[in-house]
Amino acid sequence: MLAGDARVHDDVVRRLVAACRTGEVNAIRTVLDPAVVAVCDGGDRVPAPTGPVRGAVRVARLLGDLLPGTEPTIGSVNGCAGLVIRRAGTAVAVIAVGCAGERATTLWVVLNPAKLRPWHRR
Repeated sequence: MLAGDARVHDDVVRRLVAACRTGEVNAIRTVLDPAVVAVCDGGDRVPAPTGPVRGAVRVARLLGDLLPGTEPTIGSVNGCAGLVIRRAGTAVAVIAVGCAGERATTLWVVLNPAKLRPWHRR
């Protein structure tokens, strides 16, 4: 990723986190590309879509369903800015974000509790 691309990516993630903190699906949708795709990993341990979720409205609703009672923050995910969602210090989702321009185009959503342990706050 080029330095300028990293700045744009980080800005998209910052806007996504800010939108998630409002908890409003419409605010989240504005950060997403209309053709955004979200892929979830629930590890057969938590309810999660089994196939890709497509479209800004559906993906915004997916995120909105995760948010009640949580604290969305920015974290380093695979070496880039990503979204970490915790409830009372326990990670409930870690999301890597792919971008094109100023919108999120792909979200890789890890919900599998076995993979989230390193993200819990102590």
